[in-house]
Amino acid sequence: MDGIVTEVAVGVKRGSDELLSGSVLSSPNSNMSSMVVTANGNDSKKFKGEDKMDGAPSRVLHIRKLPGEVTETEVIALGLPFGKVTNILMLKGKNQAFLELATEEAAITMVNYYSAVTPHLRNQPIYIQYSNHKELKTDNTLNQRAQAVLQAVTAVQTANTPLSGTTVSESAVTPAQSPVLRIIIDNMYYPVTLDVLHQIFSKFGAVLKIITFTKNNQFQALLQYGDPVNAQQAKLALDGQNIYNACCTLRIDFSKLVNLNVKYNNDKSRDYTRPDLPSGDGQPALDPAIAAAFAKETSLLAMNHLNGQKMYGKIIRVTLSKHQTVQLPREGLDDQGLTKDFGNSPLHRFKKPGSKNFQNIFPPSATLHLSNIPPSVAEEDLRTLFANTGGTVKAFKFFQDHKMALLQMATVEEAIQALIDLHNYNLGENHHLRVSFSKSTI
Repeated sequence: MDGIVTEVAVGVKRGSDELLSGSVLSSPNSNMSSMVVTANGNDSKKFKGEDKMDGAPSRVLHIRKLPGEVTETEVIALGLPFGKVTNILMLKGKNQAFLELATEEAAITMVNYYSAVTPHLRNQPIYIQYSNHKELKTDNTLNQRAQAVLQAVTAVQTANTPLSGTTVSESAVTPAQSPVLRIIIDNMYYPVTLDVLHQIFSKFGAVLKIITFTKNNQFQALLQYGDPVNAQQAKLALDGQNIYNACCTLRIDFSKLVNLNVKYNNDKSRDYTRPDLPSGDGQPALDPAIAAAFAKETSLLAMNHLNGQKMYGKIIRVTLSKHQTVQLPREGLDDQGLTKDFGNSPLHRFKKPGSKNFQNIFPPSATLHLSNIPPSVAEEDLRTLFANTGGTVKAFKFFQDHKMALLQMATVEEAIQALIDLHNYNLGENHHLRVSFSKSTI
Protein backbone atom coordinates (compact mmCIF):
# COMPACT_ATOMS: atom_id res chain seq x y z
CA MET A 1 0.00 0.00 0.00
CA ASP A 2 1.54 3.28 -1.09
CA GLY A 3 1.56 6.42 0.93
CA ILE A 4 -0.38 9.58 0.53
CA VAL A 5 0.46 11.90 -2.33
CA THR A 6 1.91 15.22 -1.18
CA GLU A 7 4.01 16.93 -3.83
CA VAL A 8 2.98 15.32 -7.10
CA ALA A 9 -0.19 14.89 -9.11
CA VAL A 10 -2.95 12.60 -7.88
CA GLY A 11 -2.29 8.92 -8.48
CA VAL A 12 1.47 9.18 -8.94
CA LYS A 13 3.27 6.75 -6.68
CA ARG A 14 5.27 8.14 -3.78
CA GLY A 15 6.97 6.76 -0.69
CA SER A 16 4.78 5.45 2.13
CA ASP A 17 3.23 7.66 4.80
CA GLU A 18 4.68 10.83 3.31
CA LEU A 19 1.87 13.17 4.33
CA LEU A 20 1.17 11.25 7.51
CA SER A 21 4.69 11.72 8.84
CA GLY A 22 5.96 14.92 7.21
CA SER A 23 5.74 18.10 9.25
CA VAL A 24 4.42 21.31 7.74
CA LEU A 25 4.84 23.45 10.82
CA SER A 26 8.42 24.56 10.21
CA SER A 27 9.06 28.00 8.78
CA PRO A 28 11.85 28.01 6.18
CA ASN A 29 14.27 30.87 5.81
CA SER A 30 14.66 32.54 2.47
CA ASN A 31 17.99 32.94 0.70
CA MET A 32 16.81 34.96 -2.29
CA SER A 33 19.11 36.73 -4.67
CA SER A 34 18.19 39.67 -6.93
CA MET A 35 15.84 38.79 -9.73
CA VAL A 36 14.00 40.53 -12.52
CA VAL A 37 10.22 40.60 -12.17
CA THR A 38 8.41 40.65 -15.49
CA ALA A 39 4.80 40.51 -16.53
CA ASN A 40 5.68 39.46 -20.07
CA GLY A 41 9.46 39.26 -20.14
CA ASN A 42 9.99 42.97 -20.93
CA ASP A 43 9.55 44.68 -17.56
CA SER A 44 12.92 45.64 -16.13
CA LYS A 45 11.83 46.39 -12.57
CA LYS A 46 13.92 44.58 -10.03
CA PHE A 47 12.59 43.16 -6.78
CA LYS A 48 14.93 41.85 -4.12
CA GLY A 49 13.76 39.13 -1.77
CA GLU A 50 14.05 39.57 1.97
CA ASP A 51 16.51 37.39 3.84
CA LYS A 52 13.93 36.59 6.50
CA MET A 53 10.19 36.22 6.68
CA ASP A 54 10.12 38.76 9.51
CA GLY A 55 11.85 41.52 7.48
CA ALA A 56 10.45 45.03 7.05
CA PRO A 57 6.66 44.71 6.74
CA SER A 58 5.04 45.59 3.43
CA ARG A 59 1.58 45.05 2.02
CA VAL A 60 3.30 43.46 -1.01
CA LEU A 61 4.20 39.82 -0.41
CA HIS A 62 6.65 37.71 -2.37
CA ILE A 63 5.59 34.07 -2.89
CA ARG A 64 8.14 31.46 -4.00
CA LYS A 65 8.32 27.77 -4.98
CA LEU A 66 4.93 27.79 -6.70
CA PRO A 67 3.93 24.66 -8.63
CA GLY A 68 4.31 25.22 -12.37
CA GLU A 69 0.61 24.70 -13.11
CA VAL A 70 -0.76 26.88 -10.30
CA THR A 71 -3.38 29.48 -11.30
CA GLU A 72 -3.89 33.10 -10.34
CA THR A 73 -7.08 32.07 -8.54
CA GLU A 74 -5.19 29.75 -6.19
CA VAL A 75 -2.58 32.40 -5.34
CA ILE A 76 -5.24 35.04 -4.67
CA ALA A 77 -7.09 32.56 -2.44
CA LEU A 78 -4.08 32.49 -0.11
CA GLY A 79 -4.63 36.13 0.81
CA LEU A 80 -8.42 36.33 0.90
CA PRO A 81 -8.89 35.10 4.50
CA PHE A 82 -6.74 38.01 5.69
CA GLY A 83 -8.27 40.90 3.75
CA LYS A 84 -8.84 42.38 0.31
CA VAL A 85 -6.31 41.47 -2.41
CA THR A 86 -5.61 44.56 -4.56
CA ASN A 87 -3.02 43.35 -7.09
CA ILE A 88 -1.15 40.28 -8.29
CA LEU A 89 1.81 39.63 -10.55
CA MET A 90 2.56 36.04 -11.65
CA LEU A 91 6.10 35.02 -12.65
CA LYS A 92 5.34 31.58 -14.04
CA GLY A 93 8.78 31.12 -15.54
CA LYS A 94 10.31 31.54 -12.08
CA ASN A 95 7.52 29.78 -10.14
CA GLN A 96 6.98 32.97 -8.15
CA ALA A 97 4.33 35.64 -7.63
CA PHE A 98 3.79 38.98 -5.93
CA LEU A 99 0.55 39.56 -4.05
CA GLU A 100 -0.57 42.99 -2.84
CA LEU A 101 -3.06 43.33 0.01
CA ALA A 102 -5.13 46.42 0.78
CA THR A 103 -3.39 47.10 4.10
CA GLU A 104 -0.04 46.41 5.70
CA GLU A 105 -1.84 45.03 8.76
CA ALA A 106 -3.51 42.35 6.61
CA ALA A 107 -0.13 41.41 5.13
CA ILE A 108 1.46 41.20 8.59
CA THR A 109 -1.34 38.92 9.80
CA MET A 110 -0.90 36.72 6.73
CA VAL A 111 2.89 36.44 7.11
CA ASN A 112 2.60 35.74 10.85
CA TYR A 113 0.05 33.02 10.23
CA TYR A 114 2.03 31.30 7.47
CA SER A 115 5.24 31.44 9.50
CA ALA A 116 3.54 28.94 11.83
CA VAL A 117 1.69 26.82 9.27
CA THR A 118 3.52 26.34 5.97
CA PRO A 119 1.07 27.04 3.13
CA HIS A 120 0.59 24.42 0.42
CA LEU A 121 -0.66 24.75 -3.14
CA ARG A 122 -1.39 21.51 -5.00
CA ASN A 123 0.25 19.66 -2.12
CA GLN A 124 3.56 21.51 -2.58
CA PRO A 125 4.92 23.74 0.21
CA ILE A 126 5.38 27.36 -0.82
CA TYR A 127 7.14 30.22 0.94
CA ILE A 128 5.81 33.71 1.67
CA GLN A 129 7.81 36.77 2.74
CA TYR A 130 7.61 40.55 2.62
CA SER A 131 8.69 42.29 -0.57
CA ASN A 132 11.05 45.27 -0.48
CA HIS A 133 8.44 47.22 -2.43
CA LYS A 134 5.59 48.97 -0.64
CA GLU A 135 3.35 48.94 -3.69
CA LEU A 136 2.98 46.58 -6.64
CA LYS A 137 2.96 48.46 -9.94
CA THR A 138 2.06 46.38 -12.97
CA ASP A 139 1.28 47.17 -16.58
CA ASN A 140 -2.30 45.95 -16.82
CA THR A 141 -2.08 45.56 -20.58
CA LEU A 142 0.75 43.06 -20.11
CA ASN A 143 -0.85 41.35 -17.11
CA GLN A 144 -4.39 41.06 -18.43
CA ARG A 145 -5.24 37.53 -17.32
CA ALA A 146 -4.17 38.12 -13.71
CA GLN A 147 -6.06 41.42 -13.58
CA ALA A 148 -9.20 39.80 -15.00
CA VAL A 149 -9.08 37.09 -12.35
CA LEU A 150 -8.51 39.68 -9.62
CA GLN A 151 -11.49 41.75 -10.82
CA ALA A 152 -13.69 38.65 -10.87
CA VAL A 153 -12.64 37.72 -7.35
CA THR A 154 -13.33 41.26 -6.12
CA ALA A 155 -16.79 41.12 -7.67
CA VAL A 156 -17.49 37.83 -5.91
CA GLN A 157 -16.34 39.25 -2.57
CA THR A 158 -18.37 42.45 -2.99
CA ALA A 159 -21.60 41.03 -4.36
CA ASN A 160 -21.32 37.52 -2.91
CA THR A 161 -23.15 36.24 -5.98
CA PRO A 162 -22.07 33.68 -8.61
CA LEU A 163 -20.40 35.11 -11.69
CA SER A 164 -21.46 34.02 -15.14
CA GLY A 165 -19.04 33.72 -18.00
CA THR A 166 -15.93 33.49 -15.84
CA THR A 167 -13.43 30.74 -15.21
CA VAL A 168 -13.07 31.70 -11.57
CA SER A 169 -14.60 29.19 -9.16
CA GLU A 170 -16.38 31.02 -6.32
CA SER A 171 -15.81 28.17 -3.90
CA ALA A 172 -12.10 28.29 -4.62
CA VAL A 173 -11.59 31.98 -3.99
CA THR A 174 -14.06 33.18 -1.35
CA PRO A 175 -12.98 33.07 2.28
CA ALA A 176 -14.12 30.02 4.19
CA GLN A 177 -17.38 30.69 6.03
CA SER A 178 -17.14 27.61 8.22
CA PRO A 179 -14.32 25.84 10.07
CA VAL A 180 -16.12 22.53 9.36
CA LEU A 181 -15.28 20.42 6.28
CA ARG A 182 -17.46 17.69 4.79
CA ILE A 183 -15.26 14.88 3.47
CA ILE A 184 -16.34 12.05 1.14
CA ILE A 185 -14.00 9.16 0.32
CA ASP A 186 -14.34 7.81 -3.24
CA ASN A 187 -12.83 4.51 -4.45
CA MET A 188 -12.34 3.31 -0.89
CA TYR A 189 -10.44 0.07 -1.45
CA TYR A 190 -8.62 0.31 1.87
CA PRO A 191 -10.10 1.31 5.24
CA VAL A 192 -9.78 4.96 6.25
CA THR A 193 -9.90 5.49 9.99
CA LEU A 194 -10.57 8.55 12.09
CA ASP A 195 -6.91 8.57 13.12
CA VAL A 196 -5.75 8.58 9.49
CA LEU A 197 -7.93 11.61 8.78
CA HIS A 198 -6.61 13.35 11.87
CA GLN A 199 -2.99 12.82 10.83
CA ILE A 200 -3.62 14.12 7.31
CA PHE A 201 -5.70 17.17 8.17
CA SER A 202 -3.80 18.25 11.30
CA LYS A 203 -0.93 19.30 9.04
CA PHE A 204 -2.99 22.37 8.16
CA GLY A 205 -3.96 23.40 11.69
CA ALA A 206 -5.37 22.13 14.96
CA VAL A 207 -8.24 19.68 14.40
CA LEU A 208 -10.83 20.07 17.16
CA LYS A 209 -13.46 17.45 16.27
CA ILE A 210 -14.13 14.62 13.81
CA ILE A 211 -17.31 12.62 13.17
CA THR A 212 -17.27 9.70 10.69
CA PHE A 213 -20.33 7.97 9.23
CA THR A 214 -21.63 6.10 6.19
CA LYS A 215 -24.24 7.70 3.92
CA ASN A 216 -25.50 6.37 0.58
CA ASN A 217 -22.94 3.56 0.89
CA GLN A 218 -20.10 6.11 1.04
CA PHE A 219 -17.70 6.72 3.90
CA GLN A 220 -17.97 10.36 4.97
CA ALA A 221 -16.65 12.58 7.72
CA LEU A 222 -17.21 16.00 9.24
CA LEU A 223 -14.01 17.62 10.50
CA GLN A 224 -13.81 20.85 12.49
CA TYR A 225 -10.79 23.16 12.71
CA GLY A 226 -10.27 25.90 15.24
CA ASP A 227 -10.04 28.47 12.45
CA PRO A 228 -11.81 28.73 9.03
CA VAL A 229 -8.46 29.69 7.48
CA ASN A 230 -7.14 26.21 8.29
CA ALA A 231 -10.23 24.66 6.69
CA GLN A 232 -9.72 26.66 3.51
CA GLN A 233 -6.05 25.71 3.22
CA ALA A 234 -6.81 22.02 3.80
CA LYS A 235 -9.53 22.08 1.15
CA LEU A 236 -7.28 23.78 -1.41
CA ALA A 237 -4.44 21.34 -0.78
CA LEU A 238 -6.28 18.04 -0.34
CA ASP A 239 -9.45 18.13 -2.44
CA GLY A 240 -9.11 15.50 -5.18
CA GLN A 241 -6.01 13.89 -3.67
CA ASN A 242 -5.63 10.15 -3.01
CA ILE A 243 -4.89 8.87 0.48
CA TYR A 244 -3.39 5.72 -1.01
CA ASN A 245 -2.09 5.16 -4.51
CA ALA A 246 -4.93 5.37 -7.08
CA CYS A 247 -7.67 4.96 -4.45
CA CYS A 248 -9.38 6.54 -1.44
CA THR A 249 -9.87 9.90 -3.13
CA LEU A 250 -10.74 12.88 -0.94
CA ARG A 251 -13.75 14.98 -1.99
CA ILE A 252 -13.92 18.04 0.25
CA ASP A 253 -16.48 20.81 0.66
CA PHE A 254 -17.33 23.33 3.34
CA SER A 255 -20.13 22.20 5.62
CA LYS A 256 -23.09 24.43 6.44
CA LEU A 257 -22.40 23.59 10.09
CA VAL A 258 -20.11 25.86 12.10
CA ASN A 259 -19.80 23.61 15.16
CA LEU A 260 -19.92 19.84 15.66
CA ASN A 261 -21.65 18.26 18.65
CA VAL A 262 -19.65 15.15 19.59
CA LYS A 263 -21.15 12.92 22.30
CA TYR A 264 -18.59 10.10 22.41
CA ASN A 265 -14.83 9.71 22.01
CA ASN A 266 -14.32 6.43 20.16
CA ASP A 267 -13.30 5.07 16.77
CA LYS A 268 -16.25 6.81 15.04
CA SER A 269 -16.14 10.28 16.58
CA ARG A 270 -13.79 12.38 18.66
CA ASP A 271 -13.71 15.76 20.36
CA TYR A 272 -10.08 16.72 20.99
CA THR A 273 -11.18 19.51 23.36
CA ARG A 274 -13.16 17.07 25.55
CA PRO A 275 -10.99 14.15 26.76
CA ASP A 276 -13.60 13.55 29.48
CA LEU A 277 -16.31 12.34 27.07
CA PRO A 278 -17.46 8.70 27.46
CA SER A 279 -16.65 6.14 24.80
CA GLY A 280 -20.30 5.08 24.39
CA ASP A 281 -22.06 1.74 24.70
CA GLY A 282 -20.23 -1.12 23.07
CA GLN A 283 -17.32 1.08 22.04
CA PRO A 284 -13.76 0.42 23.19
CA ALA A 285 -12.19 2.88 25.62
CA LEU A 286 -9.61 5.29 24.24
CA ASP A 287 -6.06 4.08 24.03
CA PRO A 288 -3.69 6.07 26.33
CA ALA A 289 -1.75 7.25 23.30
CA ILE A 290 -4.93 8.66 21.78
CA ALA A 291 -5.84 10.33 25.05
CA ALA A 292 -2.45 12.05 24.99
CA ALA A 293 -3.31 13.43 21.56
CA PHE A 294 -6.01 15.61 23.13
CA ALA A 295 -3.45 17.59 25.11
CA LYS A 296 -1.12 17.75 22.12
CA GLU A 297 -3.89 19.18 19.93
CA THR A 298 -4.36 22.08 22.33
CA SER A 299 -0.60 22.67 22.28
CA LEU A 300 -0.60 22.71 18.47
CA LEU A 301 -3.40 25.26 18.48
CA ALA A 302 -1.37 27.56 20.74
CA MET A 303 1.74 27.06 18.62
CA ASN A 304 -0.09 27.76 15.34
CA HIS A 305 -1.62 30.96 16.68
CA LEU A 306 1.39 32.38 18.55
CA ASN A 307 4.45 31.37 16.55
CA GLY A 308 5.66 34.37 14.54
CA GLN A 309 3.70 36.97 16.51
CA LYS A 310 5.46 40.09 17.75
CA MET A 311 5.66 41.04 21.43
CA TYR A 312 7.89 43.61 23.16
CA GLY A 313 9.41 44.36 19.75
CA LYS A 314 10.58 40.80 19.12
CA ILE A 315 9.23 37.86 17.13
CA ILE A 316 7.96 34.94 19.25
CA ARG A 317 9.10 31.47 18.14
CA VAL A 318 7.06 28.55 19.50
CA THR A 319 7.89 24.85 19.00
CA LEU A 320 6.90 21.64 20.71
CA SER A 321 9.10 20.68 23.65
CA LYS A 322 10.55 17.24 24.31
CA HIS A 323 9.24 17.61 27.89
CA GLN A 324 5.76 16.23 28.45
CA THR A 325 5.00 18.32 31.55
CA VAL A 326 6.22 21.41 33.41
CA GLN A 327 7.86 20.11 36.57
CA LEU A 328 6.73 22.17 39.54
CA PRO A 329 9.11 22.56 42.51
CA ARG A 330 8.59 20.41 45.58
CA GLU A 331 6.49 22.02 48.26
CA GLY A 332 8.55 24.32 50.48
CA LEU A 333 11.32 24.85 47.92
CA ASP A 334 11.94 28.32 46.51
CA ASP A 335 12.53 28.33 42.75
CA GLN A 336 12.82 32.17 42.65
CA GLY A 337 9.52 32.53 40.78
CA LEU A 338 10.65 30.55 37.73
CA THR A 339 7.54 28.31 37.68
CA LYS A 340 3.88 29.00 38.25
CA ASP A 341 0.81 26.74 38.39
CA PHE A 342 -2.11 28.24 36.44
CA GLY A 343 -4.42 25.31 37.22
CA ASN A 344 -6.71 27.39 39.45
CA SER A 345 -5.81 30.83 38.15
CA PRO A 346 -8.62 33.24 37.19
CA LEU A 347 -6.61 33.76 33.98
CA HIS A 348 -7.22 30.11 33.02
CA ARG A 349 -10.34 29.93 30.82
CA PHE A 350 -10.17 26.22 30.07
CA LYS A 351 -10.46 24.58 33.48
CA LYS A 352 -13.92 23.24 32.68
CA PRO A 353 -13.88 20.44 30.05
CA GLY A 354 -16.19 21.21 27.15
CA SER A 355 -16.30 24.92 27.93
CA LYS A 356 -17.62 27.07 25.09
CA ASN A 357 -14.34 28.97 25.37
CA PHE A 358 -12.77 26.21 23.26
CA GLN A 359 -14.95 27.32 20.34
CA ASN A 360 -13.72 30.91 20.55
CA ILE A 361 -9.98 30.46 20.21
CA PHE A 362 -8.75 32.72 17.41
CA PRO A 363 -5.28 33.87 16.35
CA PRO A 364 -4.03 37.26 17.52
CA SER A 365 -5.64 40.17 15.69
CA ALA A 366 -5.88 43.91 16.19
CA THR A 367 -9.54 43.57 17.18
CA LEU A 368 -10.29 42.43 20.74
CA HIS A 369 -13.51 40.99 22.15
CA LEU A 370 -14.43 42.36 25.57
CA SER A 371 -17.00 40.77 27.86
CA ASN A 372 -18.29 40.93 31.46
CA ILE A 373 -18.58 44.73 31.27
CA PRO A 374 -20.64 46.27 34.11
CA PRO A 375 -23.49 48.68 33.21
CA SER A 376 -21.75 51.68 34.77
CA VAL A 377 -18.69 51.49 32.44
CA ALA A 378 -18.95 53.72 29.35
CA GLU A 379 -17.17 53.58 26.00
CA GLU A 380 -14.82 56.40 26.97
CA ASP A 381 -13.79 54.52 30.13
CA LEU A 382 -12.76 51.50 28.09
CA ARG A 383 -11.01 53.58 25.42
CA THR A 384 -8.94 55.31 28.12
CA LEU A 385 -8.18 52.01 29.86
CA PHE A 386 -6.82 50.41 26.70
CA ALA A 387 -4.97 53.52 25.56
CA ASN A 388 -3.09 53.40 28.87
CA THR A 389 -1.48 50.09 27.80
CA GLY A 390 0.70 52.12 25.43
CA GLY A 391 -1.26 51.65 22.20
CA THR A 392 -3.79 53.55 20.10
CA VAL A 393 -7.48 52.69 20.10
CA LYS A 394 -8.71 52.99 16.50
CA ALA A 395 -12.33 51.86 16.84
CA PHE A 396 -14.90 50.72 19.40
CA LYS A 397 -18.32 49.10 19.21
CA PHE A 398 -20.68 48.04 22.00
CA PHE A 399 -22.94 45.04 21.53
CA GLN A 400 -26.64 45.75 22.03
CA ASP A 401 -26.71 44.69 25.70
CA HIS A 402 -23.55 46.71 26.55
CA LYS A 403 -22.15 43.66 28.34
CA MET A 404 -19.76 42.95 25.47
CA ALA A 405 -17.84 45.08 22.98
CA LEU A 406 -15.29 45.05 20.17
CA LEU A 407 -12.22 47.28 20.44
CA GLN A 408 -9.61 47.72 17.71
CA MET A 409 -6.01 48.65 18.46
CA ALA A 410 -3.66 50.12 15.86
CA THR A 411 -1.57 46.93 15.51
CA VAL A 412 -1.69 43.27 16.43
CA GLU A 413 1.29 43.78 18.75
CA GLU A 414 -0.59 46.50 20.65
CA ALA A 415 -3.63 44.21 20.94
CA ILE A 416 -1.46 41.41 22.37
CA GLN A 417 -0.03 43.77 24.98
CA ALA A 418 -3.50 45.08 25.89
CA LEU A 419 -4.81 41.54 26.37
CA ILE A 420 -1.86 40.65 28.63
CA ASP A 421 -2.37 43.78 30.72
CA LEU A 422 -6.16 43.86 30.96
CA HIS A 423 -7.59 40.33 30.85
CA ASN A 424 -9.21 39.78 34.28
CA TYR A 425 -8.91 43.53 35.06
CA ASN A 426 -11.20 44.52 37.96
CA LEU A 427 -13.80 46.98 36.63
CA GLY A 428 -15.64 47.14 39.96
CA GLU A 429 -19.12 45.90 40.86
CA ASN A 430 -17.61 42.40 41.10
CA HIS A 431 -16.92 42.41 37.35
CA HIS A 432 -13.56 41.25 36.00
CA LEU A 433 -13.00 42.13 32.33
CA ARG A 434 -12.61 39.23 29.90
CA VAL A 435 -10.41 39.98 26.87
CA SER A 436 -9.85 37.71 23.87
CA PHE A 437 -8.89 38.03 20.21
CA SER A 438 -11.81 38.45 17.85
CA LYS A 439 -12.34 37.02 14.38
CA SER A 440 -14.55 40.04 13.58
CA THR A 441 -13.60 43.54 12.51
CA ILE A 442 -15.22 46.88 13.27
